[in-house]
Amino acid sequence: MRILCISDVEEGWLYDHWDHDRIAGVDLIVSCGDLPARYLEHIVTLANVPLAYVWGNHDAAYERHAPEGCVDIDGHVRDFHGLRLMGLGGSIRYNDQVHGFTEAEMARRAARMALLAQASGGVDLIVTHAPARGYGDLDDLPHRGFEALDRLLERTRPRHLLHGHVHLEYGRIERVREHPSGATIINACGSYLLDLPDESIPERRGLFRPESV
Repeated sequence: MRILCISDVEEGWLYDHWDHDRIAGVDLIVSCGDLPARYLEHIVTLANVPLAYVWGNHDAAYERHAPEGCVDIDGHVRDFHGLRLMGLGGSIRYNDQVHGFTEAEMARRAARMALLAQASGGVDLIVTHAPARGYGDLDDLPHRGFEALDRLLERTRPRHLLHGHVHLEYGRIERVREHPSGATIINACGSYLLDLPDESIPERRGLFRPESV
């Protein structure tokens, strides 16, 4: 399975200069947030594959106009051809204008999602906007990661965590990191192609089938 991971920064090959060859073979698109609805709508229309997304800290406009034709996985566990995705958007709340949460609020959200994953068959891929604390975040408050996401990784043991929020041009940012839980953490800022061996994904029925406790 090939997954196109996107976040934060609009790329010309996905919008103004659509590159069909680069999108060829992609089975699923995942947005980690802070991308305009019109951008996601454009991509999902031309790519003609499912697009799942979480909210970034600057995505309050989704309340007025959510990306049409895309699947909101924020606060949900979804199934895509056997691949189980969990979504937790938002950043640390550093002012009243952003889509954000305190550490305590995210801890409650993450605990609920861990229970949901455990009750419905586990999770393979966690999609967030902010990174886990200490794994791709920065020291300033707006770009600080959540300790709750570290605990979530330990509890759920996914293969991967995808995040955005920390732009690559901010400095010496590592695109890929390994977490002690065994998860590979990927900063999806701009775009990143993730290839998962088909044999590593257990077959489950359903396409973006919601699960509940």
